[in-house]
Amino acid sequence: MLANVASGCIKGIEGFIVLVEVDAVPAIPVFTLVGLPEAEVKEAKDRVLAAVRNSGYEPPAKRITVNLVPAEIKKSGTHFDLPIALGILAATGQISEAAVEKLKDIIFIGELGLDGRVHSCAGVLPMLISLKKLGRARAVVPAANIGEADLAGVDGFAAHNLREVVDMLEGKIPFENAARPVAPVPDGEVKINEDFNEVKGQMLAKRALEIAAAGGHNVLLMGPPGTGKSMLAKRFAGILPPLTRDEMLDIMQIYSVCSLLGRNKTVFSRPFRDPHHTISDIALIGGGTRPKPGEVSLAHNGVLFLDEFAEFSRSSLEVLREPLESFKVTISRAKDSLTFPAKFTLIAAMNPCPCGYHGSNVKTCNCTPVQIQRYKAKVSGPLLDRIDLTVNLNPVNYKDWQQRSEGETSAQIRERVLKARAAQKERFGGSATTANAFMTVAEIKKYCPLPAGGGEILEAAMKKLGLSARSLDKILKTARTIADLAGSAEIKKEHITEVMQYRPLDRKGVSDI
Repeated sequence: MLANVASGCIKGIEGFIVLVEVDAVPAIPVFTLVGLPEAEVKEAKDRVLAAVRNSGYEPPAKRITVNLVPAEIKKSGTHFDLPIALGILAATGQISEAAVEKLKDIIFIGELGLDGRVHSCAGVLPMLISLKKLGRARAVVPAANIGEADLAGVDGFAAHNLREVVDMLEGKIPFENAARPVAPVPDGEVKINEDFNEVKGQMLAKRALEIAAAGGHNVLLMGPPGTGKSMLAKRFAGILPPLTRDEMLDIMQIYSVCSLLGRNKTVFSRPFRDPHHTISDIALIGGGTRPKPGEVSLAHNGVLFLDEFAEFSRSSLEVLREPLESFKVTISRAKDSLTFPAKFTLIAAMNPCPCGYHGSNVKTCNCTPVQIQRYKAKVSGPLLDRIDLTVNLNPVNYKDWQQRSEGETSAQIRERVLKARAAQKERFGGSATTANAFMTVAEIKKYCPLPAGGGEILEAAMKKLGLSARSLDKILKTARTIADLAGSAEIKKEHITEVMQYRPLDRKGVSDI
């Protein structure tokens, strides 16, 4: 007898339907699994047969053939256990015809334990979101993943064990087997644990980070040890705008694929990823034998903080060029390619030399010219061209350090950031652009007209400093953000002038700082 059970699978972070075909014929007992299954799918044989037996059903003494359709795409994951088990029960006549009919309208996802319990799986949320777009609006998922079904807008049955799923198909228990609260959405409140008012001095750096938060711009903080680079970066998340529901779902899809969702299955704050400088290229950008998202994708709609920027390998830094420009990562293989989203704000921090005191008037640098040149050469010109704001931090003097009066709080700065973001939301309407830093060339032409005298400033800068067209675009995007913070409908000459003070590398390059 032949039985068909619908399930799904993940390709990148997109889901597609997989039809599990199970054929049972009288013959010497053999279990064959075909359809390009990966190792963990092949191991389903032993898990499924034990789960069927320990759930009170008869292990089939027949030749069982399981085919995963479409057969030309590799299948990975342990979530095929449940549909395979149900297919075996249907093909061997151990469930009623009415139950078999119900199989046609439901997607089944779940890993089985040897005792028949249904365990959680990775990638349930993106799988269900994609399958819903394909018209499949009902799913049986592990009880631990039922929150993801709710977020995807799918009618979900929370499965605890194989016997419970069969009882539901037989009509013994209702499909809606538990009342669950609707997943909450972000309310705009951000818990601020580390405040900007704790940072002494460094007003220029604070202003640069405010601009970065308001427009989604990339920032490079340079200075000797102890100037507050890491301290500033860690407080950056406290002035960012809250997540929208769409942004939250985008992040959760990536986290679901990587099995990083917490128990509540909901992400309320923007990601803040700070990988160590010893990270590999694959861990940073994504990929591997079975391509998975890297740190740049895990920072999607959030912040990627790279401390000790020049200590990262040259190859690791160079792979950042694509996501910083196109806001996505494409992993190509011989027979296929996958695309992961990577729209993040980069906050980088570095010392001027290996010992950290090159050019300092406080301590003497012990590095040789060759060591300094090799250290700074890791940060290439094309990579620097993709950074909007650069700030040189000087050591905090005693007067600033001992000052008792506190500066602006993160809440005060965030209030201005939210007003600037509101102006951008109105400007871009329902387009894919969410902040000034992500404007297309057409949008720059439309929303960033040069003020009187602005063209002369940029022309002189381009000739004298050798600015690229990309640099000019970034200057206009940043000036647009400064105008938004000032509540100005138009970019003014002073806004462009302010941007230029955050681009010291255009004047002399990292190797001369």
